[in-house]
Amino acid sequence: MDWRPTLSDRTGPVYEAIVEALGADVASGRLHRGERLPTHRALAQALGLDLTTVTRAYNEARRRGLTEARVGQGTFVAESRVHAPRAAAAGIEFDLSMNLPPEPVEADLEGRVTRGLAALQRDFGVSAFLNYQQAGGSESDRGVAADWLRRRVRIAAADRLLIFPGTQPALMSFLLATTKPGDTVLTDRLTYPGFKAAAAALGVRVAGVEADEAGMIPAALDEAARKFSAKAVYLVPTIHNPTTVTVGPARREQLAATIRKRGLLLLEDDAYGSLDPKLAPIATLIPERSYYAASLSKCIAPGLRVSLVLGPDRAAAASLASALRTLVQMPVPMMAALAVRWLGDGSADDIIAAIGAEAAARQKLAAKALSDHRYRAHPKGHHLWLVLPDSWTRAEFAAHIRRQGLAVVTSDAFAVDGRPEHAIRIALGAARTRADLVSALDVLSVALKSPASASSIV
Repeated sequence: MDWRPTLSDRTGPVYEAIVEALGADVASGRLHRGERLPTHRALAQALGLDLTTVTRAYNEARRRGLTEARVGQGTFVAESRVHAPRAAAAGIEFDLSMNLPPEPVEADLEGRVTRGLAALQRDFGVSAFLNYQQAGGSESDRGVAADWLRRRVRIAAADRLLIFPGTQPALMSFLLATTKPGDTVLTDRLTYPGFKAAAAALGVRVAGVEADEAGMIPAALDEAARKFSAKAVYLVPTIHNPTTVTVGPARREQLAATIRKRGLLLLEDDAYGSLDPKLAPIATLIPERSYYAASLSKCIAPGLRVSLVLGPDRAAAASLASALRTLVQMPVPMMAALAVRWLGDGSADDIIAAIGAEAAARQKLAAKALSDHRYRAHPKGHHLWLVLPDSWTRAEFAAHIRRQGLAVVTSDAFAVDGRPEHAIRIALGAARTRADLVSALDVLSVALKSPASASSIV
């Protein structure tokens, strides 16, 4: 391979300039995952450098996860910059239990974080981020966030928007601000476990509403709202976790009409909306009754701990801010500043595009590996919902594949009413690489074809 980095526009040590150029060329598409790089000696000769400088650059690139060395073959662009977990559970080789976004090398997350933090230090200094900040973010940060969000959520406005340290505190804040112990909030019969936990901690009852292949059934929502005198409804209408269902336009309008009719508040968790932004959120249909959360955890990185939250009006936003101060005081200033910078300069869009492309590629791998099995999936989602054979109990199957080194989550974790579907969630994005995912899916496919008796120890 005749790759030759451009170093003339870079400052600092030459070996670091080579590494930065390598990262930039991967991010721009000039270099592709799995592409072979020149040998140390060939690159040194091409650049007119001594061999030790190039060797140091290659070692640093490998340390940062940009490259991987293959014995007897050479140095290649890495598939992902995700390092092996520091402390995997004993015996678990493939942990597909946590619904994480993949980290493709094209997203250049590590490089973007490094450069972004350096830019923040250069522009503002570190001390600016080490003090208490305004709960919900500064006016300027909320303005940038609202501008970015408005492309998908036309009702987004800075005076109703708050920057939260992730959606989980936003769920707690919503419940603190709008409910009291003993109130009932409706949701799908299978729903996000974090919401169940937040409601349980505050003594709020959660009641499940029937759904079909198109999402929550409006008539069932109407009946449940009447039966339980419900206060609110919690929905994940785009790439639902765990069932992967995306509610279509007509059903969204019907749900909005029912929410308005019954005087409910809507809490819309749009964690996956940026991966499939075609449909307008339900909150845009009933803004006066809606609380809306757009997390960056599933479309960029969970470690950012940033979620953009809209209230129905300024008074509601103020109540959310008060609840936020009660819970965690404020978002983490440096992470919020980095996220806002990415929203403003286009980096967020580039990262989301790279992650979406990787998610789509992984769904295709899953479709090939599981072609003989029943499951639901979204073509751009991070997970799939797989129906188990009747011969297995969920607990037995999960235990069986765990002994094979594969961890997943059964439907029991998501059930609201004690009637879980006979299914498991497979988090495709959690695999470190596509190769790891293929290996994990092979374990899964073999297990699905095995009789339950094969797991017995006698």
